Amino acid sequence: MISAVLVGAGLGAGAVAGALWLRRRYVLITVRGLSMSPTYRDGDRVLIRRVPVAAVRPGQVVVVAAAPPDVAPPDEHGHWLLKRVLAVPGDPVPREECPALRSVTDPAVPPGHLVVLGDNPSRSYDSRQAGYITPGRLLGVVTRRFGAASQPRAR
Repeated sequence: MISAVLVGAGLGAGAVAGALWLRRRYVLITVRGLSMSPTYRDGDRVLIRRVPVAAVRPGQVVVVAAAPPDVAPPDEHGHWLLKRVLAVPGDPVPREECPALRSVTDPAVPPGHLVVLGDNPSRSYDSRQAGYITPGRLLGVVTRRFGAASQPRAR
């Protein structure tokens, strides 16, 4: 009987540790707005895997803070942006696609920085207006899309 209790306690602690690991590694976010339509719609839910900038590749969809953490840290009110990565550190600076980067003198995107664009240019605030996404603003990459959180059922 004692060994069964110890095994049960060990499994419980393992489950808690696993849940904490998952929470630190993954985040579920609800999309608000039209900046990534038609790929992602308002109300879609996406699973985000936390990664460092070095793990991000062009073409991936990422979640970044809307402003640098020292200016306005992201919070529960959704100050996060869902965008597609155009360039990563070491890539040529995409001056033609991003007017805000036309005056940058460096030939390559600096370490820790990203260039991101929304899929819907007319409704997106991104690197075209803001320039680089600076270090510390990356939450992670989208790993899976789920349908809208509360879509009405068709009758």
